[in-house]
Amino acid sequence: MSYRRTVKLVCGFAGGSAVLLVAAAAAESHGYFSEKQGDRARQWFRFNVLQAAQPATWSAGKHTVASTGHAWDFNWDKRDPSTLQTNGKKENTSEDPSTEQENGKPKATRHILLIRHSQYNLSGNGDHERVLTHLGREQAELTGQRLAALGLKYDILIHSTMARATETAKIISKYIPGVELVSCDLLREGAPIEPVPPVTHWKPDAVYHEDGARIEAAFRRYIHRADPKQKEDSYEIIVCHANVIRYFVCRALQFPPEGWLRMGLNNGSITWLTVRPSGRVALRTLGDSGFMPPDKLTRT
Repeated sequence: MSYRRTVKLVCGFAGGSAVLLVAAAAAESHGYFSEKQGDRARQWFRFNVLQAAQPATWSAGKHTVASTGHAWDFNWDKRDPSTLQTNGKKENTSEDPSTEQENGKPKATRHILLIRHSQYNLSGNGDHERVLTHLGREQAELTGQRLAALGLKYDILIHSTMARATETAKIISKYIPGVELVSCDLLREGAPIEPVPPVTHWKPDAVYHEDGARIEAAFRRYIHRADPKQKEDSYEIIVCHANVIRYFVCRALQFPPEGWLRMGLNNGSITWLTVRPSGRVALRTLGDSGFMPPDKLTRT
C-alpha cells in the first residue's frame, strides 16, 4: 500500500470517528434515545461512540484522559462565591445560608474585547513621537467599523495611556458613540514575565520585576467574573499592547504565563475573552474575513 493511500486511510478513520460522535450527539438532542431504552443503553452507546473516536493514548479502563497539567482553578479570580465568607455576625440569623450563597453568585457574563493598538512610528524618540502611521490610522478605522458592525451594546472603552493606544482608541470611539472613554496607566506596554523559551535580547530582571507587577495588577483589575450585582451581560473594550494582551490570555486560560511570547498579534486585532458566572473562561476569535484586508495587516 502506498504512503499516500495509507495516510488517506488513516485520516478517513479519524474523520469518520468525529462524524460518528457529532451524529450521536445530534441524534440524542432530537430525542432518538427514548426514555424506554433507559439510561444504561444510552450510556452504552455514548461510551462506544467515544471509544471509537478517542485516540489510542486514552485510558480504556476508566474512560478518562490523564491530565498533563493542573486542574482548572475555579477560584482563579478570588471571586468564587463558595469561598467567600461574610465578615462579622449576620443581622438576620434566620436567613437560609444556601439562599445567601445563591444571592452572592454572579449571574452575568463579561465579554472583554482586547484590541492591540494600530501600527505606529517605531523610529519616534519617546512615546509622544510614536504616533500612528497612515496605515495605522486606516487599521484603527477598520477596527472601529468592525466593532460597530457587531451590533453590541458596549459598556466602556478603556485604553492604555501610551500615545499609540490612545490614538487608536479615539479613532475607534468615533464608530461607537456614547461609550465612555477611560485611560489607565496599568495597561501600558512592558515585559510581564521572563519568557520561556528565553530570548537573549530581552529585558533585565529588574524590568520584569517592575513591569510584571503592574501588568499583573491590570489583569486582576480587568479580568474577572461579573459582580453579583451585575444583572446583564457586559461588553467591555480594552485597547492596549501585544505583550499585555498575550499575558492576559495566558493568565485567563490558566496557561503557563511565561509562554506569552509564543503568540503573535496583528495591529488592530480583536481578542475576545468571555468570563462566565461560573468562572469558566473562553477565547473567541474574529476572523480576518470581513474584518481587515491582508494589505492592512502588520505582525509583531
